[in-house]
Amino acid sequence: MVRPVATKKAAKPGPQHWLIKSEPDKYSFAELEKDKRTQWDGVRNFEARNALRAMKIGDLALYYHSNEGKEVVGIAKIIAEAYPDPTAPQEDWSVVDVAPVKPLRAAVSLDQIRAEPSLADIALLKRSRLSVVPVSKDHFEKILQMGRTAGPGGRRKASS
Repeated sequence: MVRPVATKKAAKPGPQHWLIKSEPDKYSFAELEKDKRTQWDGVRNFEARNALRAMKIGDLALYYHSNEGKEVVGIAKIIAEAYPDPTAPQEDWSVVDVAPVKPLRAAVSLDQIRAEPSLADIALLKRSRLSVVPVSKDHFEKILQMGRTAGPGGRRKASS
């Protein structure tokens, strides 16, 4: 008797993780919460643009207040994948749409990130001039832990 061969379904990959920066006086996390969604436009660096183009619906992003504050303050979610940036007609730039997930219970400052050995190679420190960078799942979870915040749909990991 011939038995059917069981095939393994490929595990569906989880969301990717990112860090997006905004100056709080231009567009703060509180404004994103009020607006419920926004178009992430104005990116004019090819590496950051390519990161936007790699984002998928459901990916999560740490929301970082740059210049003033210099701290991670919230979690956002990608709700629309890359499309042409309407603020750059005739040019090859992209935007994504993001929505707030939740604020961090405690903001995580740049100094705290620098002081944490497990975050020594986070893109925020290595590629500090970019407004959009990928973040590993471990780095994402560590920052949530430092911010005393549970991830979406999960529990906060115990402090180590």
